[in-house]
Amino acid sequence: MAKRVLSVGQCVPDTNSLVHFLTSHFDVDIDQSDVEADTLEKLKQNPYDLVTVNRKLDADYSDGIELIRKIKSLPEIKSSHFMLVSNYPEYQEEAVDAGAEYGFGKNEYENPETVSRLKRYLG
Repeated sequence: MAKRVLSVGQCVPDTNSLVHFLTSHFDVDIDQSDVEADTLEKLKQNPYDLVTVNRKLDADYSDGIELIRKIKSLPEIKSSHFMLVSNYPEYQEEAVDAGAEYGFGKNEYENPETVSRLKRYLG
């Protein structure tokens, strides 16, 4: 049975790269969300095995870490695992402090450590 992933805040080329990466390594169904309101609605209605959040949401350039903090504070959201999509370790650490799992950057898609990290949630 396919795992469910919600991809939040990616631009079109990055969405295509992320979808290709995830589907080439895992049996996943991927939903997409561009902004906070849509993300919250999808999370209230559906359980996801993993939610990937861009550091800066492409549609409005809002802060992905702040979105993770907000979601984690809402009791009506079904529990999901969150990962930040960012190449910068300092932002990964900030996301972990906000309640996310340590994520990955766009330059790390072919890194075996990234696949291994994701197996815990999608394998």
